[in-house]
Amino acid sequence: MFNKMFFLFQDADVEPEVEYERFYDLILQGGPLGVAIVVILLFLSIVGLYIFVERWFTIKRAGKTDENFINNIRAAVASGNIEGAKSLCATADTPVARMVEKGLVRIGKPLNDIDTAIENVGNLEIFKLEKNLSTLASIAGAAPMIGFFGTVTGMIMAFREMATQQNVTPDVLAGGIYQALITTACGLFIGILAFVGYNLLVASVEKVVFKMERSTVEFMDLLQEPSN
Repeated sequence: MFNKMFFLFQDADVEPEVEYERFYDLILQGGPLGVAIVVILLFLSIVGLYIFVERWFTIKRAGKTDENFINNIRAAVASGNIEGAKSLCATADTPVARMVEKGLVRIGKPLNDIDTAIENVGNLEIFKLEKNLSTLASIAGAAPMIGFFGTVTGMIMAFREMATQQNVTPDVLAGGIYQALITTACGLFIGILAFVGYNLLVASVEKVVFKMERSTVEFMDLLQEPSN
């Protein structure tokens, strides 16, 4: 009896061996179509990451404006030093500076013309800030759909195996479904990250646009100060 209990405890201490498969092994087992879909998703993730990082630093750089910039422009204009005001704009590589510079060039013309010129420059600057954001939004929508496509094709292949083979065990079917769902998981992961990144960039662009509008109003106000 003691020997029997000893063997029972000995068996209980032995941990069952668990086989772990590497991620890329599962991808390779998915067949050429599954590998192609994962490669496409990997390419989309690299493109999306590049767009996010590049746009993030570009937008942050565009939003950095000296708080005293408009005050310095006002002082230069009030003293009649228009060229000095233009030099201040040239040294500040920001959308606000380029808009103000356009307004300084148009000084002497009707205010409506100046306002229209500044607005046109502002629209161009916003277009530059939003560059490639539509591509990032497309990746956010396309990646999950591509992943679903991989899942559907994987399921078709799994059920095809059931139809063509005589003896199909549940392990074979479960393994095929498991491999098929990998593409969905990858697609959803990439799509979620791209979606979050897109919204962060859009919010950052809106902050820069607000600064541009505020600076435009202040500049137009200072042009009307001498007439008061």
